Amino acid sequence: MSWMYLAIAGLLEVAWAVGLKSTQGFTRPVPSLLVGLAMAASMGLLSLAVRELPIGTAYAVWTGIGTLGAAVFGMLVLGEPMGALRLLSIALIAAGIAGLKLLPA
Repeated sequence: MSWMYLAIAGLLEVAWAVGLKSTQGFTRPVPSLLVGLAMAASMGLLSLAVRELPIGTAYAVWTGIGTLGAAVFGMLVLGEPMGALRLLSIALIAAGIAGLKLLPA
């Protein structure tokens, strides 16, 4: 169950990171509230995951999912550059997440 909590926490991190721009510096109430709720839920699920997973592994996977998701969203939805080096770097992050998942907890 800890890995499920961690995966959902990572997806919520993607949601708040992507939504952060729409808050316009936390001056827009509704987007700011949604981002704040996603942040709190993400942290709450991370805290549940680290009950059983090592903190180093859980935190690295959590931030990795957030980084990977935000970068892919930026490229596919926001038209950010999709160069070969950038794609390779994203692939390395994904490989690191997979590697940490495969290691014994």
